[in-house]
Amino acid sequence: MAAAEPYTVALADDVHAYVQPDGGWCLNNAGFVSDGTATLLVDTTATERRTRALGAAIAATGAPAPRVVVNTHHHGDHTYGNAFFAPAAMIVSHADCRREALAAGHNLPLIWPTIDYGDVRVQGADLTYRDHTTVHAGAVDAEVIHPGVGHTVGDSVVWLPHRRVLFTGDLVFEGGTPFFLMGSLSGSLRALERLRALGAETVVPGHGPVTDPSAFDRTERYLRFVAEVAQKHHAAARTPLEAARSTDLGEFAEWRESERLVANLHRAYAELDGLAEGAPVDPLPAFRDMAVMNGGEMMASHA
Repeated sequence: MAAAEPYTVALADDVHAYVQPDGGWCLNNAGFVSDGTATLLVDTTATERRTRALGAAIAATGAPAPRVVVNTHHHGDHTYGNAFFAPAAMIVSHADCRREALAAGHNLPLIWPTIDYGDVRVQGADLTYRDHTTVHAGAVDAEVIHPGVGHTVGDSVVWLPHRRVLFTGDLVFEGGTPFFLMGSLSGSLRALERLRALGAETVVPGHGPVTDPSAFDRTERYLRFVAEVAQKHHAAARTPLEAARSTDLGEFAEWRESERLVANLHRAYAELDGLAEGAPVDPLPAFRDMAVMNGGEMMASHA
């Protein structure tokens, strides 16, 4: 079944969220900030077609073409459209996001080879930072913050204090299952505390509909649930797949991508074994296990 069409949500006169239903694999959100003279774009999309639609949605609001693009992390659904906006726009990201994007290359076809990605040229950031920076879109100030290792090693959030709006990237999935195989369980919990402290009123997640700070509580409950499952089954010498198969998801059963539990357990087990937060974990066994949890088939992407 084809995904529903993306839509734009006006969060304020100068802030818009761009939502791609249903928020499943590779159907991420973006957003843009503009004072009418300059535009900052938060993330792009996974395909040329979808990125062109994002550009058209920006233009439809009367905002000029983006002068700056901020990537919240390196995954292709958030970065493959970078080259569509460059070189007119400068790409900004955490230093580790740039490194990981260039190292990964155009790798999504390895998982979803039938998707028409179009003319995708991987482009890393032109400007990187380590902890915190501020990007100015005309009269609008956007704080770009690295909350530590969480979803990935190079996460950024974009905070708009004047509107109390926070773009979280994939530190938050609204209605979908969190995913930290390439980041850290313990780091994700710390990152949530940093996000709470900002005092956002509106939260734009990396996937799913626009929400509010209650999303932090839901995400934290899931992360602590995964930690408990990991501790129990790791101590009993069960594999992540055995653990996931025997676990009742409870309140999280209705979230999309429930198969991510097993991938998250791969990371949680690695941390229990003493692996440093964000240190590489071979993703192939985790994706094979997710396919098993998904009825023996690779998860669908509608990008």
